[in-house]
Amino acid sequence: MTKNLELAQELVDSKNRIANEIRKVIVGQDEVLENLLVALFCKGHCLFVGVPGLAKTLIVKTLARVLSLSFSRIQFTPDLMPSDITGTDILYEDHTTNKREFRFIKGPIFSNIVLADEINRTPPKTQAALLQAMQEQQVTVGGNTYELDQPFLVFATQNPIEHEGTYPLPEAQLDRFMFIINVSYPTMEEEVEIATTTTSGVRPEM
Repeated sequence: MTKNLELAQELVDSKNRIANEIRKVIVGQDEVLENLLVALFCKGHCLFVGVPGLAKTLIVKTLARVLSLSFSRIQFTPDLMPSDITGTDILYEDHTTNKREFRFIKGPIFSNIVLADEINRTPPKTQAALLQAMQEQQVTVGGNTYELDQPFLVFATQNPIEHEGTYPLPEAQLDRFMFIINVSYPTMEEEVEIATTTTSGVRPEM
């Protein structure tokens, strides 16, 4: 019992240290940050729902920076292909031996933290490229299976207002997310603090 309590306290201490570092950059959004850290420790994925300009991308980038993890951002667009996410086999020719072979070039999914920006702007076929990665922590390309970097977390964003040119997320995709987090506007006091912080020219040390 004592050991379990010690482990629980270590978990709380780690969570508080990470939160304090992120708050050096992020103003407000306490509930968002709380859910984000719960998902982090549970190795779960999150879907952020909110209009542009509410620091959704900044929160995820800051988390990766605090934890010294690799980060990649995928901007989902109508013409994005599955291979743009997972990577693809490229035909390589060795000019010394004139031998040809396929080599796998990794896509942006091979990062510890992946930001799927505006995930509902790409067709379901491309959205499905995330399914295997989120569930199995691996991707299959050209009949070969590749393990993803660990830890592996996907944080996706979605604009709840714009519906033109968007594609509803299928149930199978939504099931992969531990939390759907609604990101709201900051208060007036927080807006003043944000304006002061962003115009000071001082970058916080982390």
